[in-house]
Amino acid sequence: METNEPCSLNVDLHVKYFNRCTSLMPQDYTSLDTSRLMLAYFALSGLDLLGAVDKVVSPENKKHWIEWIYAQQIHPDERPELKDQSLGRCGFRGSPFMGAPHDPHACSTPFTAYDASHVTMSYTALLTLIILGDDLSRVDRAAVAAGIKALQLPSGSFVDSLGNEEHDLRFVFSACAVSFLIRDWSGIDQDRIVEHILASQAFDGGFGRGPANEAHGGITYCALASLALMGRLDALDASSKKRCLEWCLFRQSSGFQGRPAKIPDTCYSFWVGASLHILGYYHLVDTKRDQEFLKTTETVWGGFGKYPGLPPDIMHSYLGLAAMALNGAHGVHGLHSSLNISAPTFERIKSQVVWWRDE
Repeated sequence: METNEPCSLNVDLHVKYFNRCTSLMPQDYTSLDTSRLMLAYFALSGLDLLGAVDKVVSPENKKHWIEWIYAQQIHPDERPELKDQSLGRCGFRGSPFMGAPHDPHACSTPFTAYDASHVTMSYTALLTLIILGDDLSRVDRAAVAAGIKALQLPSGSFVDSLGNEEHDLRFVFSACAVSFLIRDWSGIDQDRIVEHILASQAFDGGFGRGPANEAHGGITYCALASLALMGRLDALDASSKKRCLEWCLFRQSSGFQGRPAKIPDTCYSFWVGASLHILGYYHLVDTKRDQEFLKTTETVWGGFGKYPGLPPDIMHSYLGLAAMALNGAHGVHGLHSSLNISAPTFERIKSQVVWWRDE
């Protein structure tokens, strides 16, 4: 595409928005209390993309965040008769909604029937700890891998939490991202995942939540990012890759839509844009038109709304900023598209995280 000058953002305004979200959220977010870790990731990763974590999050506050996140880790029950049964629940819960004691240094978690990890909360917990400078030395690596293993279905797909029935490629991606970050793939059967992902490609080239499902921008990202993290992108043959590439490119009008016949939505500038980045064809995006669309969803309070004229919400604000990172906007760090984390923080993983540093 034609080369365009990167656009500029009001960085200070966005920093204020994401920083505000680390301590105060509107009442409507109460329903997401069980996913509080995900909200923290959006806010702190937004600050990280803006290079502002060290500027606005004090060392003391970082410590409080780290301790709170570790307090959400579910360990095996130390009682021998319950240890094996409890392993499938290990990982990170999204918040202390079960009323568990606040103990960031625990090595055992008493078995409770409904106190189980959620694979996406484990993913966001690990990324947020890394953003805050933690080395993950308190993460029970073997238990997390065991918790992941308990969530995989015979089809290759994953449920989100033990005892739940909902399953699709969102949770496949989360499982792959966690395995990548802890450098332990023993919890997943990669061959079955690859087979499931390939079977989930729709007739028009995108990927659906499972076989015979409609293609969707967010799910297409999850499929491609999972393959990339496993080092299995070559499982897509030339025809499948071409169909996926065309499907993604056809999603752009000004910004990107998530499915055919839908209007552009801020988040799909990331979901579909990052999919193209993973495929190696982001240079085919009309970044000028995408930036112009994103500027219409940028708000006077900072952050981004779903559509032009709507107030900001934390998810669309973070994904809009991540899309701007792909676009090369001034004042925003580059992005590691497969993990959805800033490029500088990804580079820091290699020297910061204990398993990466020592292997």
